[in-house]
Amino acid sequence: MAGGSDGASVLSRVVRILEAFDAETPLLTVTDVSRSTGLPLPTVSRLVADMLTLGLLQRDDRRRLRIGIRLWELGSRAAPTLGLRDLAMPFMEDLHAAVGHSVQLAVRRDDSVLFVERLTAPGAVYNITKVAGRLPIHVSSAGVVLLAHAPAPLQQAVLAGPLRRYTPATPVTGSSLRALLAETRRTGIAFCPGFVDDRATGIAVPLRATGKKVVAALSVVVPNDSTARAAIPALVAAGHGISRALGAPVQEVSR
Repeated sequence: MAGGSDGASVLSRVVRILEAFDAETPLLTVTDVSRSTGLPLPTVSRLVADMLTLGLLQRDDRRRLRIGIRLWELGSRAAPTLGLRDLAMPFMEDLHAAVGHSVQLAVRRDDSVLFVERLTAPGAVYNITKVAGRLPIHVSSAGVVLLAHAPAPLQQAVLAGPLRRYTPATPVTGSSLRALLAETRRTGIAFCPGFVDDRATGIAVPLRATGKKVVAALSVVVPNDSTARAAIPALVAAGHGISRALGAPVQEVSR
């Protein structure tokens, strides 16, 4: 596909435009998109017009842009996490009923964690995550689990930093994060009190498929108090159930 004067293809510039939208900025003006992507305003205006026609973007009544339903429709057809979500959902629903707070399913995407499903309810403790949202991999309990079982080169790159601090409890040194990863591998549980928000504790377990490969993480977000560990037995049981559904032999699930 032909490129522009900056050497980028039309497709790559379309992707840059789409990536300008996230959970914190779901609505943007054309000028905002140009500023965020570094693309010239005339280029953005032209591409946005085409994307509106195709349903990849849509406008609100103030002419701000947002991701279009057509893109969601196309993505839903191809999402590789759909099978994982379908298998996990019955266990997640039972776990949610048991803990009464947020239950999350996550996968690793490079050096971040992507949340593919989330169950919550009114009155649940504060939780920053959203479906299709990302966090740095060292911050959330799901991310810690996935990093603990990630390839060594990625672990070393993350440990080398820099590591963003969300609260005083967030591990932001290589030594503290390395110790946490070792503890997570030893116990099979990532226990992360107040890492993202002082009010919440994230707890996560790995989800394994055939050959013990860790393919995802299951987590809960509960109040950051003395009752937090009470959620662990139900979380572990749900994690074992999902792993068995993914094809991990019973004797491999708890290792």
